[in-house]
Amino acid sequence: METGRCYACKREFSFDPGEVVTFLVDPETGLPPGFTALGSFRPATPEAVGRSADLPVCPDCVERAKRFQPGS
Repeated sequence: METGRCYACKREFSFDPGEVVTFLVDPETGLPPGFTALGSFRPATPEAVGRSADLPVCPDCVERAKRFQPGS
C-alpha cells in the first residue's frame, strides 16, 4: 500500500499501486497533455507526454466521474 494525494480532490488516501486509477498529468500545466487551461483539446506534444506522470485518483472521485458519463 502507498499513500498519495488524489489528482481531482487533493485528498490524501491509501491505495494499491497496481489497482488505483491514474491520470496522466503534465507537471508544467497541471493538466493532461493536450488539454488547455480553457478546457479545449489539442494534440499533445511528445515533450509534454514525456515529462508527464501518472497521478492517482481516489475511489470517491472515480465514482463521481462515473455518474457524469453518458449512459451510466
